[in-house]
Amino acid sequence: MLRPFFMMSFCVKFVSLALITAASSSIPADDGVFVANAEPMLLWNGGEFTEGVAVRSDGLVFFSDIPSDPETPGRILVFNPATGTTQVFCANSSKSNGLAFDSGDRMLACCGANGGLRALCEVTEDGLVRGVSEMFEKKPFNSPNDLAVHPDGSVYFSDPRYVGFEPLAMAGMWVFRFDPETGATAVATKFASKPNGIGISPDGKTVYVANTDNGSVGLPDKPAGSKKRMTLEAFDITNDGTLKHRMTLVDFGGEDGIDGMTVDASGRIFAAVRSEKRFGIAAYTPAGNELGFLKTPTLPSNCCLGAGHDAETLYITAGGELYRVKVKM
Repeated sequence: MLRPFFMMSFCVKFVSLALITAASSSIPADDGVFVANAEPMLLWNGGEFTEGVAVRSDGLVFFSDIPSDPETPGRILVFNPATGTTQVFCANSSKSNGLAFDSGDRMLACCGANGGLRALCEVTEDGLVRGVSEMFEKKPFNSPNDLAVHPDGSVYFSDPRYVGFEPLAMAGMWVFRFDPETGATAVATKFASKPNGIGISPDGKTVYVANTDNGSVGLPDKPAGSKKRMTLEAFDITNDGTLKHRMTLVDFGGEDGIDGMTVDASGRIFAAVRSEKRFGIAAYTPAGNELGFLKTPTLPSNCCLGAGHDAETLYITAGGELYRVKVKM
């Protein structure tokens, strides 16, 4: 749900809406995204709820493991594709969720609620977590969930609340933009009732937001209502970094929608769809047309493409596991 200070992410959690049709026409409209008979390969299965997978430029694959116990801080693990081994990188991640790297290979993390820091954070090379943006207008965030690094170095991050005992101080659940040059955090848009996963187009003109409104904020005195909105939406990025001209690309209706996502260099959106009737990784054009679908063994939470020679590998967090599968570039 996390450098110059910050610059472009290697895992492109990164199309102006005016260019969506043109961009989509360059992507084949067939189920040619995943290789024939592709099945996710299990890499690691020792977690409770894995999330936020992100790949560093050296090919190492990092991901969060989020415990439900408020007293357990969570951790960040690292998988090495060369050795096939997984190790703990950060033993106390303060409930890290979404992860991303900038062009300087510095790790950013969205640390959530339920005992976490509730902040946009940096995770140092020795595995220490420190806040980068910890409050907005002197109020704590709801539960920063996912993030994407823009080519200009700014960071867009979502701030919903799905679980957590902490009181809510914000007036809404919004997408924020952090400017590393000034250290300022501003509301990028309020026009998403419960933003979750987030991605940026390769040209840096569009932000994609998974609106995943399940009607719950995780507090016992505020029972869940009916699901309000399950959509994939696109916004134009204006000159000042705010998001305008919302367009709904995919509407999941009464089914659960997207958790996390990533965008490849051609503009294809890979999204973790959590509908119980059809869950897995969906690939979309920038206009929201489905190109392919891969069923996962359990409900997926996020995905990210590999780096360098591993760029045709999609890494997937699902359940308490980490998987990978080959895709067609």
